[in-house]
Amino acid sequence: MARFDRYVLSQLMVLFGFFALVLVSVYWVNRAVILFDRLIADGHSAGVFLEFTALSLPKVIGLVLPMAAFAAAVYVTNRLSNDSELTVVQATGFSPWRLSRPVFAFGVILMVMMSILTHLLIPASSSQLARREAEISGSLSARLLREGMFLHPTEGVTFYIRDITDDGELLDVYLSDRRQEDRSVTYTANKAYLLRGDTAPRLVMLEGMAQSYFAETERLATTHFSEFTYDVSGFLTTDDVSRTRLDHLSTVLLLTDPQKAARLTDESLPRVMEQLHSRFQQPLLCLVAALIGFSTLLLGGFSRFGVGRQIVGAIFLLVVVKLAESAVTDPVRSDANLWPLIYLPSVVGLVLAAGMLQWTSKPFRRHRPAKEVTA
Repeated sequence: MARFDRYVLSQLMVLFGFFALVLVSVYWVNRAVILFDRLIADGHSAGVFLEFTALSLPKVIGLVLPMAAFAAAVYVTNRLSNDSELTVVQATGFSPWRLSRPVFAFGVILMVMMSILTHLLIPASSSQLARREAEISGSLSARLLREGMFLHPTEGVTFYIRDITDDGELLDVYLSDRRQEDRSVTYTANKAYLLRGDTAPRLVMLEGMAQSYFAETERLATTHFSEFTYDVSGFLTTDDVSRTRLDHLSTVLLLTDPQKAARLTDESLPRVMEQLHSRFQQPLLCLVAALIGFSTLLLGGFSRFGVGRQIVGAIFLLVVVKLAESAVTDPVRSDANLWPLIYLPSVVGLVLAAGMLQWTSKPFRRHRPAKEVTA
């Protein structure tokens, strides 16, 4: 690799690292805020929060890599143009195709990084994240054992504990069950224990009272008890997060046995084919984004007024690529034989970049008619 190629490639990698760090931080903070509200509010520790954010990080990185590649290509090309470095190199005989070689190498490096993410890290992290979500969704103690707070573990139920002793004894327990339309029951007890039964967890209340209100007759019945067992398994009404999804499966399984993948996930074969080829398509978008950013700014050449129009044009071309990606989604999901359409956005992007490089190599010049010189 020539010295100029190494110089441009090093600039691209440095700026890519900066933009990737910024974008990942923005997306990660948004994701972390949602996880923090959900996990900490359910009584889970900070360690669980950090584990969940770490497992969601590969998918966030895969989301921002093409954008970081585009931003790095645009920024480096603009700086080389403003410093007249591109002008000097072009004066030595470098064609636009030759200038694009370090950008192409940069895109290939990002393709390898993105391939590792889409084929290995994202499926593994998504699968582990789903397992951990299934585990903590059944953590009843984290959802109920919180002192001095009125909790709503499920719709129509309110639960309160004044204090919890070191021995696990719950003091001054209040439980209101309003899940039945014609009847509501309120339980109060001086103390209680949360026990894990053979089939479901149980709340054993001691020295308390149950007040049943019947809406139809508007009557209130009270019952005092010395010991009462309440089934709290109904509080664990959560979504089926443990269900296997397509993004949990390995690329090898999707490639070798798509029928089995469809059975495991209860998805259609077109969906399986879309997931499989999307994992090969996403790395190509990194190359496409870098080449579009470079070729669009190179098309404008040097200008004292800046390259604002070229940057807007590059963003517009990326929008065109994304529109092509959206256009092929529904056909592929309806017919598995149309899976080659998944690669249409990358083909469109590469054609656009190649067309702009060719246009730059042979710019159109308007020939003005020669004026007659009169004596």
